[in-house]
Amino acid sequence: MVETVVKNWQGEEVGQKSFDLRVAKEETAAHIVHRALVRQMTNARQGTASTKTRSEVRGGGRKPWRQKGTGRARAGSIRSPLWRGGGVIFGPKPRDFNLKMNRKERRLALRTAFVSRTDDLIVVEDFSTELSRPKTKDLVAALTRWGALPEQKSLLILSEIADNIYLSGRNIEKLKIIAADQLNVYDLLHADKIVVTASALEKIQEVYNA
Repeated sequence: MVETVVKNWQGEEVGQKSFDLRVAKEETAAHIVHRALVRQMTNARQGTASTKTRSEVRGGGRKPWRQKGTGRARAGSIRSPLWRGGGVIFGPKPRDFNLKMNRKERRLALRTAFVSRTDDLIVVEDFSTELSRPKTKDLVAALTRWGALPEQKSLLILSEIADNIYLSGRNIEKLKIIAADQLNVYDLLHADKIVVTASALEKIQEVYNA
């Protein structure tokens, strides 16, 4: 059970919020979170890099000069890997980088990563009604009042992403906004501060503890 302070739009403490997420054992926690992070970053690779071997490069079908008598080294094709414009030896070919991880393990890693960031967690009241229209300056000021400074990388987790909040935050360089049911290990570990609304915290418990 983790107890956190809840702040309002003005940055004042207005209550307490507790959450309880099942996490990995201490001796295996780092390992499973690392596996989930490697999987996410590896699966993001496209795997479309491709080079041509000497058999795929255009041209080179004719022997450039006779085998003996010229004084030059013997050559069978102008598309040899030794030649400019020739094929590539052991170059990359399209491949699938995807790594598999059980769904229960992925969820355990997410919960463990989230709980590990409790020292940098800021819980706030729902504030969608506070932004009557998109206003980046107001959102930056609110984040500063909560303790997420502009020079810090911040992750804002919402139960539902309202248009006004999205439009206000999309131009903030070091802020990322995600929905509570779209959490991922990389964003949780990459952020300096994690700001989560009270309703999003409940949704995280509901979705990831199931």
